[in-house]
Amino acid sequence: MIILAVSTWGIAIGIGIVLVFFLLVAYVIVQETRAQLYWRKLVDEGDVTAIQTLVADEVARWKTARTPKGTEPSLWHGVQSAELLAVESDGVRLSASAEGRYGLDSGERREVSSALKEGMKLTARLADMVMYEIPNVRLPYTRIDIYSTFRDEQGSSQRCILSTTCARDVAEGLDWDGLEAEEIVRAFGGRFALDDRGNAIAIDPVSPAPSVPAAFYRDV
Repeated sequence: MIILAVSTWGIAIGIGIVLVFFLLVAYVIVQETRAQLYWRKLVDEGDVTAIQTLVADEVARWKTARTPKGTEPSLWHGVQSAELLAVESDGVRLSASAEGRYGLDSGERREVSSALKEGMKLTARLADMVMYEIPNVRLPYTRIDIYSTFRDEQGSSQRCILSTTCARDVAEGLDWDGLEAEEIVRAFGGRFALDDRGNAIAIDPVSPAPSVPAAFYRDV
């Protein structure tokens, strides 16, 4: 009888411990859900402070995250260069840096991908991440300005070569996996300029986007 009582008491204690554990887990889940709903409500109401906090935290996380599997290191380096420039109730503005890629061609190092092409890849990746990967943030638009290095007799400086306002209503209709980066940028109406040799030239990032999907400009 004593052995049976001890066994029954041990089972009761074990059940109690398991019950307490599940109650603690349930409490944590409920609190986390409430916090998520709270942040989502603030974003839906256009709370600029909440939007800035959530987006800035995510941008900061990118800077220390490892390169995702299957992602070009140069592309991820561009993602990690992203900076949050401005926040509004319905959207955010980011800037990032892109440079041309070079590789061996017939024994010589040549440009294998221009700064503009790399900037388009970066724009498409950032647009995808901002629109779909930031928890509790679903904004109507995000604007991405891509900067690249220019050199002259005064030295070197970074200037904007691509400015894209990515609207969510456009994004929802895109085949993100099937489209090339340039096609995605064109769909959003990305704005850039080319000289007579087809090289990207600096543009004014604060100018309004054109009404056509994408525009080519040439020096005269």
